Amino acid sequence: MSEKKMMLGNAAIARGVWEAGCKVSSAYPGTPSTEISEELVKYPGVYAEWAPNEKVAAEVAIGASISGVRSFCTMKMVGLNVAADPLYSFSYIGCNGGMVAVVADDPGLYSSQNEQDTRMVCRAAAIPCMEPADSQEAKDYIKYAYEISEKFDTPVIVRTTTRLAHSQCEVELCDREEIEDKPYERNIQKNVMMPGMAKKRHLVVEQRMKDLAEYANNAPFNTVEMGDMTLNGKKIGFITEGIAYQYVKEVCPNASILKLGMCHPLPKKLIEDFASKVDELYIFEELEPVVEEQVRSWGIPCIGKERFTIQGEYSANMIREKVLGMDLGIKAQPQIPPRPPILCPGCPHRATYHVLNKLKIHAAGDIGCYTLGALAPLSVVDTTVCMGSSISSLHGMEKAKGHDYIKNWVAVIGDSTFMHTGINSLINMFYNQSHGTVIILDNRTTGMTGHQDHPATGKTLSGEIVPAVDFVKLCNGIGITNVHEVNPYDIDEMTRVIKEEVNKDELSVIISKAPCALLKDQKHPYKVEPVPEKCVHCGACLRPGCPALTRNEDGSISIDKTMCNGCGLCMSLCRFGALKQVKA
Repeated sequence: MSEKKMMLGNAAIARGVWEAGCKVSSAYPGTPSTEISEELVKYPGVYAEWAPNEKVAAEVAIGASISGVRSFCTMKMVGLNVAADPLYSFSYIGCNGGMVAVVADDPGLYSSQNEQDTRMVCRAAAIPCMEPADSQEAKDYIKYAYEISEKFDTPVIVRTTTRLAHSQCEVELCDREEIEDKPYERNIQKNVMMPGMAKKRHLVVEQRMKDLAEYANNAPFNTVEMGDMTLNGKKIGFITEGIAYQYVKEVCPNASILKLGMCHPLPKKLIEDFASKVDELYIFEELEPVVEEQVRSWGIPCIGKERFTIQGEYSANMIREKVLGMDLGIKAQPQIPPRPPILCPGCPHRATYHVLNKLKIHAAGDIGCYTLGALAPLSVVDTTVCMGSSISSLHGMEKAKGHDYIKNWVAVIGDSTFMHTGINSLINMFYNQSHGTVIILDNRTTGMTGHQDHPATGKTLSGEIVPAVDFVKLCNGIGITNVHEVNPYDIDEMTRVIKEEVNKDELSVIISKAPCALLKDQKHPYKVEPVPEKCVHCGACLRPGCPALTRNEDGSISIDKTMCNGCGLCMSLCRFGALKQVKA
């Protein structure tokens, strides 16, 4: 009897990668995909690493595939944009050992800057795309994906979503397949994408997609469940995929359903046959109308985005309301005070932002915890576009408006994000003679996605201690001479350095260095307590917005001991000695 275990979708994906005999995995953390690599590294026989960014991760997996072993990479959907360059070309090249990429979409924008649909990229890149509906399928589809990859000479993308990644069900565990390495044979016509070779390979890719579409008509993961549900005298059917399938089954268990395990390319014959057996066809797919548009192009009447939203996450209630016409009787939510996300107590970014706010300096921002500096009361970050964009944006502002314009601007970027795509942007500023100030918010971890390591922390995904990238030496190596490392909790020194650097007519880098307060190895031996008799109720300690501090009705201050970690920022702002540090 085989073993079964409750597993999150991400854990099941990792299990599937291991069971499939994969030997090399590379990834950059990004919610909701992060836990895949954190689980995968626990298994023997597979090398798993954090890469500086998704492009590098994809290229590592590509190199391993070309050498003849099964390889893997994973990222969130915006990371696919970074990895698109190598993946588009590798679609032409094809695989030696099977290569699978898992890309996690985020319908509903739980932790992302847009609602990108990975299936659109798969269509453009001519890469087959699969989408599981639960944890068991998440594991199984990874194994299917490797088989397809090697059978059809193609990388395969498995699309997941936040809901699938972080929900769980029972999963049957299997043994690992020991896949023999494939021999490497030099073949520049296939593996070197010069124009002459690429033209020929494009023809191969187009035929491959036709073959895959034919294969999909009878593939075991594209399944039909015929039912007898009618609505207004019409037999209804759904074409759906992924987690949306679960909502259909919950609300309409007797409906006819065509469940797509492979959502690109689509099985035309199977869809035509299914559509002919129902009177009213619904296309229930999250985000873009990828399936709907193709089904309509074949002349098949269907109901899709005119009924269902193109924005946000789907739900069972959406079917109840939009298909069954049910009045759900959802009452207006009572007005409650908003609770926007905030920086954690003791976060070193808060100290840096307090100084910038005090100096009335704007910040071109980036992706990370520190994006929260856009919100009150810090109100420092003015722009956030994508990973690494802060430095390039600052450069663009100066070239547009001149150096005097950006003397009240800085770029802020986290240490992991600087490693990801900030380095090239900084090189561009140096090369093209910008004069701006870049602040690297170095909290010694990838904070937003759950404390993953990166090249500047000195530790790998497997926990191995390795030499860490030195930001000062790196910036000096570029040619930047104005590089300052400052403890952000030293408010006076941070204020002095920022004021001096923004007024210089040359490029400068400030490294605001203090560890994330939530790191496991961080010790917090002190707390801060109020001294009520010295408090003048000025509120200076409240300005940085630390959630551990609250103002009482009489204007005095209370500090929640369970939240305070004794960073001392509030103490440094009090001129009356009304706060004191005590042992925890």
